[in-house]
Amino acid sequence: QVQLVESGGGLVQAGGSLRLSCAASGRTFSNYAMGWFRQAPGKEREFVAAISRSGGNTAYADSVKGRFTISRDNAKNTVYLQMNSLKPEDTAVYYCAVGQGFGPYRKWHLYDYWGQGTQVTVSS
Repeated sequence: QVQLVESGGGLVQAGGSLRLSCAASGRTFSNYAMGWFRQAPGKEREFVAAISRSGGNTAYADSVKGRFTISRDNAKNTVYLQMNSLKPEDTAVYYCAVGQGFGPYRKWHLYDYWGQGTQVTVSS
């Protein structure tokens, strides 16, 4: 069983920054890709960013490219999402997920464990 615990969400003004963290336990962290997804009220869950198990390859949604950075620390079993230049449209619940192999993956069905989510609210 894998457990994922996200943290770092909150309320920030437009243009501000937040760093999300996701701590994993119950699996050899470095063996799996990791991803971040988000879901806004009334909308479907959407891909944000992903990172390969080694950390050498990353992928981003076009809407966050250049503003968000995904990284991982395999020694700490933690994946991060640095979010800069935040916009009101970034408001959502953000979820981290464990992938099924090397990665990075953009499709949600390639992830088999999910965290409980952390709320990010960006005010205008």
